[in-house]
Order: sequence, then C-alpha cells, then structure tokens
Amino acid sequence: MFILTIEGKEKEGAYSVEDDDGVQILYLFEEEDDAERYVMMMEDEDYPDMTIMEVEDDLIIKTCEYHGYNYTVITSDDIVIPPKTNHDII
Repeated sequence: MFILTIEGKEKEGAYSVEDDDGVQILYLFEEEDDAERYVMMMEDEDYPDMTIMEVEDDLIIKTCEYHGYNYTVITSDDIVIPPKTNHDII
C-alpha cells in the first residue's frame, strides 16, 4: 500500500482527509499509480509537494487500529478527488 506525506516532513505524519462529520480519514492506496494520479490532482489545487511512501499492508492497518486512526483503502476501482479544503496530517 501507499500513503502520502508532505515532502521533507515524512516523519511527521501522513496525509488525511476530513469527512463530512469532521473525522480524519487516512487514505491507503493499493496501487502506486493511483497515488501518483491523486498527487497530480493535488498539485493543481496548490497543495504542498507530496511524497508517496510504500508501507507494509498489515503493519499500516494494525498501526491505524492500534492508535484509533480511521482509514480507507483506495482500490483501483475507486475514484477520489482531493478536497479544496479539509485536509490534514495525522
């Protein structure tokens, strides 16, 4: 799986999106190509430069569950578009 981080701040946390209820959701991309497309869309919205990091599937899910982080797995069948606002680092 792949997560997004702010370039140069990889150790500070991963990119997340706030849902309609104000809950932060970590995006876990199954495919690197999908993460790359998402980053390209982010560039069009003046987000900071992002880095795509590969993470071990089981480890990232266990880490999220241990710390109580909400996450969603983005598959190749999903379409996600970066929000104009409501993004953060968790």
